[in-house]
Amino acid sequence: MLSMHLLALPLIAVTYLGVAIGEFPRLRMNRATIAFVGAVALVVAGILPLNAALESLDVNTLLLLFAMMVINVHMRLAGFFDWVSAHIVAVAASPRALLALIVFASGVLSALFLNDTIVLMFTPLVLDVTVALKRNPIPYLIGLVTAANVGSTATIIGNPQNMLIGMSSHIPFGMFLAALSPVALIGLAIVWGVLLLAYRGEFTAARLPVPALAPRPLNRGLLNKTLLLTGAMLAAFLLGAPIPLAALAAAAGLLITRRIDPDKVFTQVDWSLLVFFSGLFVVTGALSYTHGSDVLFALGEPLARAGVAPLSIVTVILSNLVSNVPAVLLFRPLVPHFADPTRVWLTLAMASTLAGNLTLLGSVANLIVAESARARGIKLSFTEYLKAGVPITVLTLTVGIVWLTL
Repeated sequence: MLSMHLLALPLIAVTYLGVAIGEFPRLRMNRATIAFVGAVALVVAGILPLNAALESLDVNTLLLLFAMMVINVHMRLAGFFDWVSAHIVAVAASPRALLALIVFASGVLSALFLNDTIVLMFTPLVLDVTVALKRNPIPYLIGLVTAANVGSTATIIGNPQNMLIGMSSHIPFGMFLAALSPVALIGLAIVWGVLLLAYRGEFTAARLPVPALAPRPLNRGLLNKTLLLTGAMLAAFLLGAPIPLAALAAAAGLLITRRIDPDKVFTQVDWSLLVFFSGLFVVTGALSYTHGSDVLFALGEPLARAGVAPLSIVTVILSNLVSNVPAVLLFRPLVPHFADPTRVWLTLAMASTLAGNLTLLGSVANLIVAESARARGIKLSFTEYLKAGVPITVLTLTVGIVWLTL
């Protein structure tokens, strides 16, 4: 048994290293396949029994993530995100106003429909508009993605790590919203202000011409149905209904249709993210099974007792080393043993999410924007991103620490 436990540590360490880097040399493996292979290796090696591996899967989190993906796909097919984008362009009268609308829309929608989804849908629009207006697209792209990360802090369904925390902590949706939405709202104002200062020359123009962009079609029937069911889901959340069940009910309602081909929906679901989560659940389950989490608890308990600030700083560092979801999973078995687990959960949610804005590699949303821009010949470099990313992270994290401490 001791030898198995000794074997577990290098396997888990290699898996987390691969997740942190995102690949292994000379192998075509991404984070999802690395987590999956690591999980299977732990079971095949006899370190974690198969039944224990299956029990380590957090089915509630996986179901919630799947349901939100289905809802997001329907929003996309209905043209909702394009409709919002078109209205942003129509209303914006100046570069400052355009940035403010992008930041606000990105932040609010990310709290409801996942930050990765929002930047995936909005990045092409931001590029189209800024190119058409002959503006510098970089500050608007940074505003889009940092606001998406900040806004997603507010809710359990804003990003994958918050979903994991929501399901693990059993914090009610309304309580989570009340605790972290002030941080998100203040954070959006910080994003706007930092970008105005960092790119003063871009925001001196007083007026913007109306860009000549082709309108995109809107499926009003599907849009009305999706908005209705999404509204019902959010109401169910606030009334205390089980979050995974309410989300699944909304997703199931959307799949009752005569017009939308189910294959068109399911091909747009991010199955690799579900595989990634499942693999990490098993890997961290092995850490707990072999009592490796006891060592982490011994290291983490003094930080949690020291207050919100030390725990937040460690979470930010860990999130940028191994990514935010694995960081939260490392903490998950430890939190119930702390004196005030609710505050620890909220601190983890706040710090791990805001940590994504520190560097270009800090979150998947950042990489989506950078890669989309690169495909259009626009380079958002690592150092260029730092110019706004570092002050945004420091200031928003300070707000979060002060808020949760008080």
